[in-house]
Amino acid sequence: MPQISYKFLIYISQGYAIPIGKPLEAEILKRGYEVYWYSDRPEGKSRIPKTSALFDTIQEAIAYKPHIVLTITDYVADFLTGIKVQLFHGFPANKRKGTDQFLIRGFYDLYCTQGPSSTLPFTKLSKEHKTFEVIETGWSKMDLLYPIKPKLKSEIPTVLITATCTRAYSLALKDDVLAEIHRLSMTGKWNFNMVIHPLLSNEVANKIKKIQNEHFVFLDTTDLIPLYQASDLLFSDTSSAIIEYLLQIKPVVTFRNNMPGPYLIDISKVDEIETAFQKALEIPEQLKQEIQKFAEFSHPYTDGKSSERVINAVIDFLHKDKSHLKRKPFNLIKKYKIRKKTGLYTFKTYSHPFTLPIEI
Repeated sequence: MPQISYKFLIYISQGYAIPIGKPLEAEILKRGYEVYWYSDRPEGKSRIPKTSALFDTIQEAIAYKPHIVLTITDYVADFLTGIKVQLFHGFPANKRKGTDQFLIRGFYDLYCTQGPSSTLPFTKLSKEHKTFEVIETGWSKMDLLYPIKPKLKSEIPTVLITATCTRAYSLALKDDVLAEIHRLSMTGKWNFNMVIHPLLSNEVANKIKKIQNEHFVFLDTTDLIPLYQASDLLFSDTSSAIIEYLLQIKPVVTFRNNMPGPYLIDISKVDEIETAFQKALEIPEQLKQEIQKFAEFSHPYTDGKSSERVINAVIDFLHKDKSHLKRKPFNLIKKYKIRKKTGLYTFKTYSHPFTLPIEI
């Protein structure tokens, strides 16, 4: 194949997409291709590193005429050129029972899935809709996790706490849970680091900051992998961070998880928290085996090369004959919302996936 200077656009909405996009950006630049970022929300834009190439406006992104749009959000501007690729901003976390976490929004030509837990349902849906294809690549965010580095044991165990933005489940909104964590931190027997979902309010963040002490620290970051590596166990609710953490084959304690499995230590009462932490540190063999099975089902790739697989897959798909794919649905309401969000009202839309011919 002759050398082509491919043009990539990383399309995001929120800051939590940055750790997913950065490994892809590095892989693209390593190959000598162009890559720019665009965020359709101010919060996401503010977190894009200053060292990255960024489009301030959707008009600039349109003029760029990308070949490949790597999307780390639910919706993408359908009036951009190039193939639209869904990369996901989290693992399937069972926040809602049923199949609505696998909604097909009608904007994407290709889904790059993380592992069997996402590949199987999306492959089934692709056969029903016939408007997109599915390729399992692994997830770029996890590249920096590998190879797994065993944490050195310390005298005081470190517990990482993550909280979802879903109000029905979020630990950050449960004052009794926060009070117990504060109490445990004051004993000096545990160290706690806590992060919350960026969509939770500043009021929630400020409430947590007020109870910080020598053994309890609140962190405003979306770069979680170093925190995963530096902790002994995770305490969470119903967050996709749970799945990311389990890939290390480390224990997770959850509080009233929506759909708890045998790979979790799930509790429902505040007075069970410390006992559950102690059990997690012991990590019974049966629990470890369940975690291993779940990790392989969620993300079987441990080579740290998922970004490489994604870029290979999307370039192959760009050149592939896609005439068998049906026209994407009209999606008038969703397309209007995209236009309102970006501030660009246009009749332009691309209903068929873009194909870049190979010049011999």
